[in-house]
Amino acid sequence: MKKIYLLLICLLGMNNMFAQQQIPLNEHRYLDSLDQVLRQQHPDTAKANASFLLVDYWKFKDTVKSKNYLRNGRQFAAKSPYLKALYYFYEGQYYFNRDTKRASAAFKKAEEMLSAFPTKKAYGNRAAAWFNYALMNKDKKGYEFIISITLDKAIPNALKAGNMAMVAHYYTQLSTILMNNYQFAKAGLYVQKAIGILEKESPKSATLVFAYLSGVSIYCYENKAPKAKPLLNKALALLKPYPESLNYPLYYYNEVLYYSTINDLNHALLSTEKGIVLAKKYNQKQLFQQFIFRRYTIYSQQKSYEKARQLLLDIVKEGTLVADINDRAAIYAELAKTNQSLEDYKEAFQWQKRYSAVADSIHNSQTKVKINELETKYQTAQNRQKIAVLQAQNKQTILTAKNQRLNSWLLAMGCVCLIIVLGFVILTAKKNRRLAAQKEINFKQQLKEVEQQQQLHIAKAMLDGEEHERERVARDLHDGLGGMLAGVKIGLSGWSNNNAGISGDKDLYRIITQLDNSVGELRRIARNMVPETLLKFGLEVALKDLSEFYMQDDLQVDFQAYNIEKDIALTVQLNIYRIIQELFSNAIRHACASHIMLQCSQNENIFFITFEDDGCGFDTAILTTKKGMGLNNLKTRIAFLKGQFEIQSLVNEGTTINIEINTNAEG
Repeated sequence: MKKIYLLLICLLGMNNMFAQQQIPLNEHRYLDSLDQVLRQQHPDTAKANASFLLVDYWKFKDTVKSKNYLRNGRQFAAKSPYLKALYYFYEGQYYFNRDTKRASAAFKKAEEMLSAFPTKKAYGNRAAAWFNYALMNKDKKGYEFIISITLDKAIPNALKAGNMAMVAHYYTQLSTILMNNYQFAKAGLYVQKAIGILEKESPKSATLVFAYLSGVSIYCYENKAPKAKPLLNKALALLKPYPESLNYPLYYYNEVLYYSTINDLNHALLSTEKGIVLAKKYNQKQLFQQFIFRRYTIYSQQKSYEKARQLLLDIVKEGTLVADINDRAAIYAELAKTNQSLEDYKEAFQWQKRYSAVADSIHNSQTKVKINELETKYQTAQNRQKIAVLQAQNKQTILTAKNQRLNSWLLAMGCVCLIIVLGFVILTAKKNRRLAAQKEINFKQQLKEVEQQQQLHIAKAMLDGEEHERERVARDLHDGLGGMLAGVKIGLSGWSNNNAGISGDKDLYRIITQLDNSVGELRRIARNMVPETLLKFGLEVALKDLSEFYMQDDLQVDFQAYNIEKDIALTVQLNIYRIIQELFSNAIRHACASHIMLQCSQNENIFFITFEDDGCGFDTAILTTKKGMGLNNLKTRIAFLKGQFEIQSLVNEGTTINIEINTNAEG
């Protein structure tokens, strides 16, 4: 039982460290207010802040939305130095739970850039950046590093920001760290300090819910259930008005702790099942696995060892909880004990061996640290002895040097002169080599630029030739063949009207209808080859017209345009139109989509295109071996406009294509 108790402390600590989303309890109202800022007429700074907050809100629920808001926030923040610095904090939030290395680098850069702004808001964001940076480095630097950063960086910056609720939040985090290291008395002091501040400063906040639940955990691990119950009730009272809150899984986890402490296993199991459903719904992967482990402990206490063993095997297979070496050792030990209870001694022995190997690894790691400490002390003592000997020798050397200094002075002067001359020669030779190397680099660069210019001229000639040929064919179709077909229709209609006996003939009516359809199809082809709407009304109207053209009963097209300028060069507009035309063509031909979203926006000289469909998707790995004409046309036009693009696609989940184009590109 003691072993289970210690393991649960470790797992719970990880969960509390994970719960860093500071989302208000009334999430629907919070989300609506941010969406309204983006939909209505507000300054770019307000839209940037709203986009950044939505990055944090969606980072666990929907990573695609979170990334889109991150990109949009960066566009809105382009003219604000402060928001450009703040962007890196939310880039860290986006990578928080999926790439600790990139998140760590982003939080560090955010703190460095925000240090240039001596404002309360900047101090608050610096506090958060420091703390999250520490969390990303926990596995490498340990809890001591997080405590040091929290006390020396996060809390002082929160105090400079005048944000006592933030200070209280970091007190709660300190209590969690102390609890994970079995210092329950100190943990209880910090959490009570946090609760006292928050009940005064922020009495209806998610931060206070975290503080209450941290207190529940501490008192349960101290086996003080009567103290835990009031805090659990207070947390539930705050959460009740908001049944969709992301904080409910954490509440149920602490409810399981409470019921387990008072040995009410039926209620504990019921709370576990509720927590599992919500943790899965909200994509809280770590907490979901902790609930599975809680279910194991209950089954184990109920002596349902077969069910308990299967849950442990599922935890090992899934991998989240065994990523940490200490947790892995504890889970292996529980598997050995459970198999022993089932009298499966062979399996029990195998898991005991695994536990011993991991435990030895932990012990060896700790032993190495102790050895290194002893080695450092030993080396320090040895160095002190060497210093004493060297000092005695130095006195003798100084005395001898005084006698030799006069004789050595003249020789030294001659050597210095020789060294100066030699150094001058070497420097001159190095300088000449550098100049020659630089000339060679410059020549290669010039040659590369000439080749690039030649490639651009070739691409421009190909694209211009293609457009001229399209225009010629469209003109011949419209003016030549179109006129002839229209003349045939008029003649045939006139002839039928002059012959009363024939005008009602069904075959004749069908032929005239086919002529009408042929003329319409001919005009559609000519329109696709030369977009008259683009030439007359500009790019935005032409793209809207193109989107409506492709819309059908079984295909909805959503076109969104932001800040598209009207003075874009006509050749650039035409190439953008052709790119989007090719995207529509590929989606309709291959994706079998029912909904397409086209978003176009412009920020100064950069034109952004986002094209998403909910079709069948594909494996992007095939692009390295299989290249179609459509993809080659896209690459040629985008390269001509000095742009870049990326394709994201998953089978049965749709495709997203992001394109950036320089509207000042010249062929």
